[in-house]
Amino acid sequence: MASTAPIGVFDSGLGGISVAREIRRDMPNEHVLYFGDSANAPYGTKSPEQVRELSDVIVKRFVEQGVKAVVIACNTATSAAANELRDRYAIPIIGMEPALKVACDRGHGNRQRVIVAATPLTLRERKFAVLMDRFKADHTIFPEPCPGLVEIVEHGQLDDHDVVMRT
Repeated sequence: MASTAPIGVFDSGLGGISVAREIRRDMPNEHVLYFGDSANAPYGTKSPEQVRELSDVIVKRFVEQGVKAVVIACNTATSAAANELRDRYAIPIIGMEPALKVACDRGHGNRQRVIVAATPLTLRERKFAVLMDRFKADHTIFPEPCPGLVEIVEHGQLDDHDVVMRT
């Protein structure tokens, strides 16, 4: 695997572009391939098996294109598929998870009340339960399933109060 090989980044839509942008900013000499699976979005309303299948197809294509690593810029795909992908492919698979640690650390040792707005699948998966268990003794955590959140973000409607409140 050559060091000039690209890094593959994927998300269930366009939200992961911000992750790809940060990779480019922090590692300007790296080449990044991005895949936004808008045709199958949102992943959060699909079964874990469907998300694993979709993720595997994407990673397989990246591997065929010679990537040296894959970043899953999707909480749902990370929760449902990261472990299987790591077992299947001989390249680093880096996943995303809700920024619970970051939110808890903002209190600098003081108890925080944190709402985790995520897809229903992300919140149902064992990976999130383990993450929440790490912090719930010292913080109050409110998991909030938001099945329409992905669509609101993808359509640039976060500033539309009425749309957000209906979701």
